[in-house]
Amino acid sequence: MRRAFPWVGGVGLLLVGYVLGSLQLFTPTAIFAQGAKGGAAAGDGGVKIDLMDETQTKIRAAADAMRAAADALANEQKYQPATKGMNTFAILSGGRNTVDDLENGAIVDPETYSALYADLATDTVAVHLGRDSENRLTYKGKVIRIYPVQFLQSRYLLRSTLTGEELSPSPANTNRTKAKEKTDDDSDQ
Repeated sequence: MRRAFPWVGGVGLLLVGYVLGSLQLFTPTAIFAQGAKGGAAAGDGGVKIDLMDETQTKIRAAADAMRAAADALANEQKYQPATKGMNTFAILSGGRNTVDDLENGAIVDPETYSALYADLATDTVAVHLGRDSENRLTYKGKVIRIYPVQFLQSRYLLRSTLTGEELSPSPANTNRTKAKEKTDDDSDQ
């Protein structure tokens, strides 16, 4: 009889596990990064905006001012976006012809880069977009990249001059830059 207790206990545990597994009581819920098809994430206009009316009014006023600035830059032939919507990076940094940037090396600002990946290219640009063997976005066969760091820094410096914003590198980035310069100096010796 003493030998039967471990067997009965083992069989009992197996039965409890089988019943719980078949009832799927502890099954995790599936979570999808892209959201539900046809929901608010699909861009069907069902997006719930959880902002006060005053905040929404200020955002619309800022967008109107940005549109006016974009129109002024376009009139001066200093702004031509490659994507739908406003390119705030290009507008606030004094304009940019992002179509020319694509034509001359496929190197663009971060906002254009993300808009192109979000399928928001203008019709004239979209016909030249494709994918390479590594599924990277290409323009006329050239992989689309973001501006080099030094160029981005110069555009942000220009932006701070135009907008009056205080834009200076964070101390952590300054320390890394100094460490890299020191390493470069050591390697020159």
